[in-house]
Amino acid sequence: MNQQLIESGTDGGAALMPHPDVAPSSGGIAAGVLMCVMSMCCIQFGSALSSPIINAYGPVGATWLRLVFASAALAIIVRPKIMSYSRSQWISVLALGTVSALMTASFFSAIARIPLGLAVAIDFLGPLLVATLGFGLSRQLLWPVFAGIGVLLLAYNGEEWVGNLPGILFACGAGVGWACYILLTKRVGKAFKGLEGLAMSLLVAAVVSTPFGFASAVPHLTASGILEMAGLALLVPLLPYVLEMVALRRMPTSSFGILMSLEPAIAAVAGFVILSQPMTPSQMFGTALVVAASIGATIFAAKG
Repeated sequence: MNQQLIESGTDGGAALMPHPDVAPSSGGIAAGVLMCVMSMCCIQFGSALSSPIINAYGPVGATWLRLVFASAALAIIVRPKIMSYSRSQWISVLALGTVSALMTASFFSAIARIPLGLAVAIDFLGPLLVATLGFGLSRQLLWPVFAGIGVLLLAYNGEEWVGNLPGILFACGAGVGWACYILLTKRVGKAFKGLEGLAMSLLVAAVVSTPFGFASAVPHLTASGILEMAGLALLVPLLPYVLEMVALRRMPTSSFGILMSLEPAIAAVAGFVILSQPMTPSQMFGTALVVAASIGATIFAAKG
């Protein structure tokens, strides 16, 4: 499996853009679509279900626990050859792992303060800007503008502004982290074979977050809490990685990108179902604008 394709996975509650040079195999498009939808549901409902964990251990503690369980599981499966990597490979995974830890902590800090749908919509601006700026300063910059208008509509429920400034800033930080993550995964994808780059970056992320998350999480850990975190680590990010990896074998990458643009809408549904976060008609329209902007940018990228 091409590492460029594998690294088109998810992290921090959102999906990365597929690499345009990877050709899908024939057949199984319907199955690929189903896997994409399942992946997005895992990510967003997993984020919503993480709310009690975040409340119990704090955003940084929850980040550390998630990364520890996810990295341990993937390391057992992949068995990366830690002592065999070059200096440039280590630099790549150190950068990616550090960004992954900061991105996840920022996202968890955001959803602890603002509605999930709003946090994901703001987070989505990061990769959308990366996709758009890849074509230079042109009319394609309208896509982030449309998405920004959608975010403003999401942030106002008709009576008052929802969330708070720290939550919005954390979501913006997660978006910046996601944009950096996209760029760094391309570098790691070229430097490693198979899932080794992903496994190593998750291990680095777990180590980086340990000084901040250990003290916040360990004193409150219980046996049931450990089992709950292990289940959530399976739900996000390991299961989505597998689902997306298989899905990209079965469908065009442009179709994959369009489907993953539905993520803010699924986040809004997860926030409503799990966290009882209602949405007004104007907020629904704002979500639709963010989704439409992402689809537009994806279609243009596929044609470009």
